[in-house]
Amino acid sequence: MISGILFINELGKVLISRIYRQDITISFIDQFKIKVLAAKKTKNPIKHVEGTTYCFRRIGSFFIVAVTKKNINAALVFEFLNTIIEIFKGYFGEKFNENTIRTNFSLVYELLDEIIDFGYPQTTETDILKLYITRENKRQTKKSQESVKQISIKATGVIGWRQEGLKYSRNEVFLDIVENLHFLVSNSGKFLKSDVFGEIIMKSRLSGMPDCKLGLNDKVLLDKRAGGKRTKTTSSKGKNTPIVIDDVTFHQCVKLSKFDTDRSISFVPPDGEFQCASYRVTENVKKPFKVIPIVKERGAITVDVKVTIISLFSENLFAKNTVVRIPTPPNTAECVITTQTGKAKYDPQINCIVWSIKRFQGKEELSISAEVNLIRGKQSVWSRPPISLDFTIPSYTSSGLRVRYLKIVEKSITEILKWVRYLCVSKGTFQVRI
Repeated sequence: MISGILFINELGKVLISRIYRQDITISFIDQFKIKVLAAKKTKNPIKHVEGTTYCFRRIGSFFIVAVTKKNINAALVFEFLNTIIEIFKGYFGEKFNENTIRTNFSLVYELLDEIIDFGYPQTTETDILKLYITRENKRQTKKSQESVKQISIKATGVIGWRQEGLKYSRNEVFLDIVENLHFLVSNSGKFLKSDVFGEIIMKSRLSGMPDCKLGLNDKVLLDKRAGGKRTKTTSSKGKNTPIVIDDVTFHQCVKLSKFDTDRSISFVPPDGEFQCASYRVTENVKKPFKVIPIVKERGAITVDVKVTIISLFSENLFAKNTVVRIPTPPNTAECVITTQTGKAKYDPQINCIVWSIKRFQGKEELSISAEVNLIRGKQSVWSRPPISLDFTIPSYTSSGLRVRYLKIVEKSITEILKWVRYLCVSKGTFQVRI
């Protein structure tokens, strides 16, 4: 239950304000300015001031603030704020900034009135909102008046995320399994932290109202079908190798009752691209790389560094745009680097040796060595931060998740092209201690 929404820039100038309930007054804006902005307490996204709770997200140079007097679930409020941001990006593009709000303030007010009613979220699907809230001022015709009924049905119907009567000459479905790795490995190679956060992203171009059913190699489902007894299976693609999936979150189109009973993912997909599900896997995850760091201090002014990286995935695969950041002491003067693959340089701004490898083939071993010369007479404590890796590995998942099948039923469709892509990504979250 949200009492008000506020758009305010970092200087304290109000861009948009909207009150939905009478339990707050316009003075809540001054409280936010004084207690949060002026006090420079914007690091904590939740602030409680005199019985009023402010939950806010920063977007560039301004803040989106949700105000409430009730003890509500903060996670739901932030999820709703993220949804509002995605709606505005759907209207104004990725360049959703302060100037965009100023030039389109009437449209922003109209969207806020449609998204929230008396503090409760209502229509949050961008495609539905675009049917009757547009950026252009169009004069109503008989044809548009006749379509009002269809818009109302879509906005208030059972399947509000999909428009009826869609037709495509080429019916296609694109399914992306994207996994982000959060690994922390000791210098001996043992896992200290191993979390895989995955997303199942679907882009559909299908006619009619198709009923889709997605099957994964979920351990619970496979154990149920085997009567609680699993035997070790061998599969070249690993589709029948079960994995334990944790913390699954679905798009609203997924029928949760069916998933709870038989672990099947059934849904009528929205038109276009959407996140079908997100998940987390912590058990039996695979390391794509083995990193062997050797750091030796030679005297008081020299440190010898050698890092060997072995790719553990199949030799038929490769990692692209791999970037390895090897930390150096803060009093580093220069680095003499030797490597036969990729490009390497010392970056004094982050005190790291940055090693870039455009293509890292599977089952390959690469190494880099460096002589780090320190500033004489300047002593500083080196905490030895971990080595971090950025990479992208197509056709690979660290969790072992695989799509077993994707069934689509629609009478008007005779042929459907299905595409499945796997992607394993790390943006500095694969770390190895030295």
